[in-house]
Amino acid sequence: MSVTTRTLLIKAHGSSFAHRGELRQAKRIVVKLGSAVVTRGDECGLALGRLASIVEQVAMLQNQGREMMIVTSGAVAFGKQRLRHEILLSQSVRQALHSGHNQLKDMSLPVLEARACAAAGQSGLMALYEAMFTQYSTCTAQVLVTNLDFHDDQKRQNLNSTLQELLRMNIVPIINTNDAVVPPPEPNSDLQGVNVISIKDNDSLAARLAVEMKADLLIALSDVEGLYNSPPGTDDAKLIDIFYPGDQQSITYGTKSRVGIGGMEAKVKAALWALQGGTSVVIANGTHPKVTGHVITDIVEGKKVGTFFSEIKPAGPTVEQQTEMARNSGRTLASLHPDQRSEIICNLAELLTERKDEILAANKMDMDLAVNAGHLPPAMLKRLSLSPAKLNSLAIGLRQIAVAAQDSVGRVLRRTRVAHNLELEQITVPIGVLLVIFEARPDCLPQVGALAIASGNALLLKGGKEAANTNRVLHQLTQEALSMHGVREAVQLVSTREEVEDLCRLDKMIDLIIPRGSSQLVRDIQRAAKGIPVLGHSEGICHVYVDSDASIDKVIKIVRDSKCDYPAACNAMETLLIHRDILRTPLFDQIIDMLRTERVKHQIHTQQ
Repeated sequence: MSVTTRTLLIKAHGSSFAHRGELRQAKRIVVKLGSAVVTRGDECGLALGRLASIVEQVAMLQNQGREMMIVTSGAVAFGKQRLRHEILLSQSVRQALHSGHNQLKDMSLPVLEARACAAAGQSGLMALYEAMFTQYSTCTAQVLVTNLDFHDDQKRQNLNSTLQELLRMNIVPIINTNDAVVPPPEPNSDLQGVNVISIKDNDSLAARLAVEMKADLLIALSDVEGLYNSPPGTDDAKLIDIFYPGDQQSITYGTKSRVGIGGMEAKVKAALWALQGGTSVVIANGTHPKVTGHVITDIVEGKKVGTFFSEIKPAGPTVEQQTEMARNSGRTLASLHPDQRSEIICNLAELLTERKDEILAANKMDMDLAVNAGHLPPAMLKRLSLSPAKLNSLAIGLRQIAVAAQDSVGRVLRRTRVAHNLELEQITVPIGVLLVIFEARPDCLPQVGALAIASGNALLLKGGKEAANTNRVLHQLTQEALSMHGVREAVQLVSTREEVEDLCRLDKMIDLIIPRGSSQLVRDIQRAAKGIPVLGHSEGICHVYVDSDASIDKVIKIVRDSKCDYPAACNAMETLLIHRDILRTPLFDQIIDMLRTERVKHQIHTQQ
């Protein structure tokens, strides 16, 4: 069995993960496969394609060094398929013998008892799992349980010991209720406390097992995307990204799935019980053909899939709520008079200089953290750093944008007369909601904010974590400037632990993504964006050319400014091209001397 050497962090059990990103640390994982996931649409037989993709993901995680357990349904469906086949074959033979001819009468199938189906299907279901996992050099073991195995202390200890030993030997336990002997569930007997849970379906079994085995994560796969605030399919139904224990009163449950004895209410109760016991829970769709092949691995990687159950509710709004606030306020921003938008930008420019001490104090915190961490190269540290001179330069740039804001929106670019009294005009209009992702460069925030305000666009900002303190103060000043005309929420800063890939999936809320940073960042965003246009940029050519007729005074000033004023800038000069006639002239010597004085390392290449 191949096991990678990558070390997995193990959290102290008793507290669940607070954020999706922490799910990458999950060591012990229980995957619950609902009846709707395992069975076919006709409820007779197994969905082999779905099952194969799920097995592949579980085997991959197991071979990464994690401890995987599966709680599975499907024995009844598998047995129903086998028993129906046997009954039809038996009836056909008997009818042929009694009638003496080949014309068979219509045969009606009797109602099959679920326990008999489970007894007939358990061995076949396990054989199928074993054959599939063998393809990935992964061993499995079948474990059948009932309520008594958890309520009897000795049996519970035996079960725990058995599962611990299987996991120690790198074996994946396949666990199911022993439906061949299990009695019908007692009404209102479920979830009676932290130490009591009635095993009346695989949801409660998975929750009980996860807590008993001190699992880090329980993934419950069903035939719905996750938990909705109202029954899925209704007009106002919205998928809940993160569910908190105090939110159960705000949702309305729909009907149960087409198969299985549980429902969403049972799943939520089981999930909250497991969460209370220290196990994180995600409920997600395991039947969608586009996501089934990676749904489990996506969850473990911390991606925004399904509904994540968390005990810690963030103080601020979710990123979806931020985007909605930005869109609503952005519409008001777009309707303002150009003078009002210019006034907002000028106000922001004044705040940058008036509150520079506050900004620089926050920036010093970021710089100290970055220096102590020691992972930022010198050029990135330079971009992260702010100074009074840089803030003054920013303020000057913002005032220039304020002047340009006068005709940014509503300007007629082209007018065409189509017919008498009918003219077609091309007019500049706001795009909508912009998502700008930038690295550890806090001066980007007021620049981009001013451009968005000037063009009447709502703005969602995601900055590098290295500049978190500086970005927070600059964003507060931006919203303070926006407040003068009642559009405070038009610019939002994403400060939650939202992954960039998750932001790129908000295709119904974001109209354009603009990555500001390295070419690698641009490529990553372009790959991650799902249905949202990305305004990317290329590497760029940062060359300065000096012609033979160039003014000597201008040459020295331009070359010094383009390279030495702010060498950490992404558009700082990289190559100086000089006309061959300047070689071995006083001007050439002055340029070289100036670069040496500024401590610029250079190489000289001549081309004939």
